Amino acid sequence: MTQKPLLKETKKSLPPRKRARASAKSAVPDSTEGVNVGRRLRELRAEHDLSIRALAEKSGLAINTLSLIENAKTSPSVSTLQQIAAALDVQITAFFEDGTPPSSIAYVKANQRHSAKFAHGTLEDLGAGLTSRAVEPFLVTLEPSTGSGANPIVHTGHEFVYCLTGRIVYTVEDRTFLLEPGDSLLFESHLPHRWQNADAGPSQALLVMYPADERDRPTERHFEFSR
Repeated sequence: MTQKPLLKETKKSLPPRKRARASAKSAVPDSTEGVNVGRRLRELRAEHDLSIRALAEKSGLAINTLSLIENAKTSPSVSTLQQIAAALDVQITAFFEDGTPPSSIAYVKANQRHSAKFAHGTLEDLGAGLTSRAVEPFLVTLEPSTGSGANPIVHTGHEFVYCLTGRIVYTVEDRTFLLEPGDSLLFESHLPHRWQNADAGPSQALLVMYPADERDRPTERHFEFSR
């Protein structure tokens, strides 16, 4: 994320109030670069006619936490957004929409992808703006030697994985599949499955999930991590 000229000054040269403000800005991670998650949260909360206090009670999060997110003072983790999404009964991808009217066509330029960092890498939404999210396409970048955890993932519909770079191991039921660049895997996602980056460097894959029930949230099952 490009820092403002203010941050180029040494902290010592700034007045205390400006110094604190600069430190807060520099501490915000680039997990939602180009997307105003705070504004979207405020819009979604208004759509559901909820006060910030009411949302705090429903989500189990502190009022101060929600206020910091809405005012862009902090970047929420994926797990925090999952809590808020569950309270609002929306998909987590709703936070990465940029206000563009929903459409039956999703055209996403490479430099305009909505992305978020999760515990083990980066998730980029390739279907932003589509009215129906019956299909959930993502570009997933996995950090070295990371995985989805010991607990298998189960959800409705089908799942398609296409390895772009590195090596990714998928375990589906009792079968193991090594995906290298150009390899793909398609399976019924009610079968218990897990994934693991088997490469010494980052691995990247195209992940497309097609839940049989639009109320299902496979993205949250794949990228749900401890707080």
